[in-house]
Amino acid sequence: MNSESTHTSQHVHIIGISGVATSALAVAFHRTGWKVTGSDKGFFPPASTELENQGVSFYAGWHPEKMIENGTPDIIIVGTASGSQNPETAYAKEHSIPMYSFAEAIGKFFVKEHSIVVTGTWGKTSSSALLSHILDQAGFDPTYMFGGISLSHDASARLTKSSWNVFEGDEYKSSPTDPTAKFFYYKPTHLLLTAVSWDHADLYPTEKNYFDTFNKLLLSLPASGIVVANTDNAGVNSILPSALCPVITYGSKAADYSYSGISQTKTTLSFTISHEGHNYTITSPLIGSFQAENITGCFAMAHNLGVPVEKIIPAIASFAGMKRRLEKRLDGDRTPSGVTVFDDIAHSPEKASSVLKTLRNIYQGKITVIFEPNIGGRRPEALKKYDNAFTDATTVIIPRLTTLKVAEGDTQQAIDGEVLARTISQTHPQCVYMPDDELLVKTLVSNAQKGDVIAFLGSHGFRTMIEGTVTSLRQ
Repeated sequence: MNSESTHTSQHVHIIGISGVATSALAVAFHRTGWKVTGSDKGFFPPASTELENQGVSFYAGWHPEKMIENGTPDIIIVGTASGSQNPETAYAKEHSIPMYSFAEAIGKFFVKEHSIVVTGTWGKTSSSALLSHILDQAGFDPTYMFGGISLSHDASARLTKSSWNVFEGDEYKSSPTDPTAKFFYYKPTHLLLTAVSWDHADLYPTEKNYFDTFNKLLLSLPASGIVVANTDNAGVNSILPSALCPVITYGSKAADYSYSGISQTKTTLSFTISHEGHNYTITSPLIGSFQAENITGCFAMAHNLGVPVEKIIPAIASFAGMKRRLEKRLDGDRTPSGVTVFDDIAHSPEKASSVLKTLRNIYQGKITVIFEPNIGGRRPEALKKYDNAFTDATTVIIPRLTTLKVAEGDTQQAIDGEVLARTISQTHPQCVYMPDDELLVKTLVSNAQKGDVIAFLGSHGFRTMIEGTVTSLRQ
């Protein structure tokens, strides 16, 4: 049972409510007694479905008259991608309605005395969801927030009376007008640091800019806090000297908590965690040998918070994972086509490389990847990262890239799909640009054979290409 806190009824309006994170925030406020309304340019499942199921009111477009038709909101939360010049934000400014970014709202209304923040270039969403699940199973009843859809939680955010919180700490900007990294608003007392590798070139034009932000985060922790750090990662090792509090390490090499003996099948991940002479056998339904790293980090943090191993291990085994994290959309072992289709949010060359390495270790057939990077991966300065990133793929297809929202005044030029395909083909000749969605799906289906894998990797929903591919292969 969730012992969610109650709150004197207030009205919060969320501009840009249809995002995974903002919709979860809406549900969390709604469950604690707030009146919640919201607006956005458009609504799509699963966010729209969850808002409807929870009884949260929302509408399409920016309409100040709708925003106030049932009373002027007490506060307004502005989603990162909703823009700073739409009519609703203009109305709020004109009428002095308090406005907060998503990160500011978390910092003001959700942060607890013991604030655990999970951050890093990758692994933070899965790790924050798993850690919150472990602590919930252990009776901590934590407030939590993570930017994905968990198969083991009924929402991606929750506000409770507990003195503990677990937040995914994003290094991206807090709002269109506030370049502050989101994680600074979460006031961490405990930090789980998964990886540091230059990303988001649109916000951090140099590697130094990016690393300086993480150095500043480490310096912000209290001396009484702790950092649980993945010392397999070179970037993490380079910034750890900035920590002024105790550091606990994890990884596959010499570390306080080390993992070894990884065995991965199509359905089960198993390995051993060693700590101070004790060996613990871990089993998980998650796909991906890289998940051993995430799981070990969560194990280390929970253990150092006093959770007994006897509670940590079953909680790990019961965590079903996340949507769009190596999510199996079609199981080749359960369909006549014999083709398996995966969907993953791997929107950078490094993330794509990690996912493909995992798939190659499990599957023997051809691996065809459809890849769409985030805006940082479309900057000319990020192109060098694509060298040999797709070694484990048989074929790489770059679709027509989704048009992305950019900050006002951003004059940096993003590359298009054709340029990206040419760049990748320099180290992976079997890379093509295919801007026609219908042709892309037909090509995937006609070329697929039993035992093959098709992997959609990117931060967007690929329009309806995944659904079209799955439907065709089932037939």
